[in-house]
Amino acid sequence: MGFIEMNDITDRAYSRRWWTLGVLCLSLLVIVVDTTIVNVALPTFARDLHASSSGLQWIVDAYTLTFAALLLLAGAIADRYGRHHALAFGLGLFAFGSLAAAFTQTTSELIAARAVMGVGGAFIMPATLSIITAVFTDHAERTRAIGLWSAVSGLGVAIGPVAGGWLLTRFSWDSIFLVNLPIVAIALVAGHWLIPASRAAGSSGRLDMAGAALSVAAFTGLTYTIIEAPSHGWLSVWTLGLGALSVALLALFVAWEARAAHPMLPLRLFRNPRFTGAGLSITVLFFALSGVVFLSSQIYQFVLGYSPLAAGVRALPSAAALAVFSPVGAALAKRAGVRVPVTLGLVMLAAGMVFFATADGSSGYGHYMLAMVIDSAGIGLAMSAATSASMRELPPAMAGVGSAVNDTTRNMGSVLGVAVFGSITASVFASRMGSVSLGAAAAAGHRPGGASVHAAADAFVSGADRAVLAGAIVVAAGLVVAWRAFRPARATVAVPAEVAPAAPVAAAPVPALVAEVAEVPVLETAGR
Repeated sequence: MGFIEMNDITDRAYSRRWWTLGVLCLSLLVIVVDTTIVNVALPTFARDLHASSSGLQWIVDAYTLTFAALLLLAGAIADRYGRHHALAFGLGLFAFGSLAAAFTQTTSELIAARAVMGVGGAFIMPATLSIITAVFTDHAERTRAIGLWSAVSGLGVAIGPVAGGWLLTRFSWDSIFLVNLPIVAIALVAGHWLIPASRAAGSSGRLDMAGAALSVAAFTGLTYTIIEAPSHGWLSVWTLGLGALSVALLALFVAWEARAAHPMLPLRLFRNPRFTGAGLSITVLFFALSGVVFLSSQIYQFVLGYSPLAAGVRALPSAAALAVFSPVGAALAKRAGVRVPVTLGLVMLAAGMVFFATADGSSGYGHYMLAMVIDSAGIGLAMSAATSASMRELPPAMAGVGSAVNDTTRNMGSVLGVAVFGSITASVFASRMGSVSLGAAAAAGHRPGGASVHAAADAFVSGADRAVLAGAIVVAAGLVVAWRAFRPARATVAVPAEVAPAAPVAAAPVPALVAEVAEVPVLETAGR
């Protein structure tokens, strides 16, 4: 296909923008669902693959870790070589990883296949958000589109256990991966006709491979340390040493990015307090969401005794709450400003987590359902507003890297949520029950030494309570930061006529970041 004038392409892309959004949301949904669809299969993996507690955490985190660690590099590649190419490549790689996961025989093989899927997801997610930013040029429509994108993202996390439970009831566990293939095929075919070619202007600089390597090493080391800490001891030389190395690598990454000619993560983005506050809010939201979903999926099956499908169905009220409150949050942000829905959502999230943490071994489904509904409603209120605020602070030319930063904060929150919540729960459980997992106790019907399944369930619930309470403290800290970051702009003070300057005063200052980067996105059709 030859080159066409930019105006023709822009008009054509704009006319079919809502169809484009549908394909982007479908592409997003399939990768987000996979962050939680395996949660409901964890008991099955423990039984069929003999996965340990840390193995179960790695089955979940191998995907989200590679996803998060490569997002910034994938976003930069998409900006340089074309976001439509990055999206197609990511979908293809995700399908390959899904097929490989379906035919694995061991825990290690499944972890490796999940990592490949995560690499594919890293190319898909930033491409979807940056394409939305390029296609929806009207501010009001862009806000609405990002709100829908955010709702799909959060809803995918919530409905993963439902979809997984339904598939596990009717088919073997490999079905939770094979189901991705037809969805990816639809997205690829539809995307060929509906996704416009786009890249960022001025994106011909060298890729920051050193920064990418440092970020991957730092995030991998930190996650590995947290997940393996219960087996080595939180205060052991191994844990403290690897933790210190991870922090040092993270500091080296920041120092490198500050001096690099073409940084993977432009640190000037964080000079804008609203962008920083939005990113931190998103991290906290997904930290809490992934952590409580990870634990509740196991509680429903291990503790309350539900089947995979029954456990998935019981996640529906929380999924519905998230879906309902996401557009409410976007509408509230439009009327009252970003500060109201974000802070209110974080308050609700913290309250729901504190209520969750009051459970004991005799607590029933009603307790967890109410806690999860409150949590999901709070996340829905805050998520779309925070995402829109994050993207609103960026100039169009930085849509790719900005969406990658947005997605990185989202996915690193998910990684740390599973790692931290899972590790605290495992530590408490092991201190009471020894080395055998709750899944092994449930499968055997009793534990060596006369320990009963009931005692194991009590120990798991106690560990989950402590993990969720620690998460509530993190959410409370995020609330304070968000409250300060989203303070309303100061009103302009009236100037007396006799001292007023001759030149008119601008109604609102142009953000420093926009003034610093005055590039615009370029749409193209070559190389499709």
